[in-house]
Amino acid sequence: MKIAIFGMPQSGKKTLFTLIAGKKLTENELSANAAVEGIAEIIDPRFEKLVALYNPESVARARINVTLLPKIEKGFSSNSEFINELDKYDAFVAVIRAFTNEAVYHVSGTVDPERDLEEIVMELAFNDLSFVDKRLQKVSNERGAKTPQTEKEKEILPKLKAHLEKELPLRTLVLAPEELKLISSYPLVTFKELIVALNISEEDLNNAELLKRFEEKYKDKKISFMAVSAKLEGEIAAIENREEREEFLRSMNIAEPVVDVLKRTFLKAMDLMSFFGVGSDEVKQWLVKKDSPAPKAAGAIHSDLEKGFIRAEVMKYKELIEAGSEAKLKESGKYYLKGKDYIVEDGDILSIRFNV
Repeated sequence: MKIAIFGMPQSGKKTLFTLIAGKKLTENELSANAAVEGIAEIIDPRFEKLVALYNPESVARARINVTLLPKIEKGFSSNSEFINELDKYDAFVAVIRAFTNEAVYHVSGTVDPERDLEEIVMELAFNDLSFVDKRLQKVSNERGAKTPQTEKEKEILPKLKAHLEKELPLRTLVLAPEELKLISSYPLVTFKELIVALNISEEDLNNAELLKRFEEKYKDKKISFMAVSAKLEGEIAAIENREEREEFLRSMNIAEPVVDVLKRTFLKAMDLMSFFGVGSDEVKQWLVKKDSPAPKAAGAIHSDLEKGFIRAEVMKYKELIEAGSEAKLKESGKYYLKGKDYIVEDGDILSIRFNV
């Protein structure tokens, strides 16, 4: 699973990427207009509580791949290299500048987050509409014997075109599984989930109206919005002492760094959920698609566990925390044995029994 982060010049995308990936960019990475790879560790409060409960020898948080893409300019849909790069990812984070700072220029001369976001949304849609038009023209003009593939394309392409012409992204279009399979190789970027990170000033931290305005305007486009002050988040991350960092958060009336919340939003955008493995040796977090059966979750740990799956021993996170220990949970009869048909739920704690 891969997330791409992009934005216009001076939007704060590089700063946000370094916070998400927990890495500093080298001089070459800062100056080169090229993609930069990174890994984001998912910070989940449930994981921290399980670590406190088991005090394990080692811990392993879930991770996802994140990539900082080169800067975009106006009319970026005509940049085939950039669009082809976009097609590699499962979801996007568009960083939109919403902070004002006279020392930091804006390519359009003024700071206008609504204008900038509208341009990005329109360029992504224009790319898809252009592709659909060209593909529709090609299959309509094909000579020779008709194939089931092209005949089906002739049916679905007008549906895609009509939806895009309503200025709606394709992720909001309901399609049958066979239709999705038919167009799975198309480089259609509005099928991907879009997260918008509004890079705000510290003064706008409690400005609920700003976020509400965007959510209302784009409510029919299935866009996730987050307000984050990259500057403030950088200051938080720079406090190495945990107690001092927590005190700073309390003084700012912040429950947790917004970057941590943003990373969990990535999971939602990619339709992923977490499950855990626990013990005195290790507490570990894995990711799996929502509504996955237990064998599929076992496969996220190791392919052998899926192949030889026998059963899953399941604890519910909330019940375990309420019981206070695994022993007390078992005494209460809330330690469950589940078979192949069990659908794993977010936060489940699994122990897989298998035989290969």
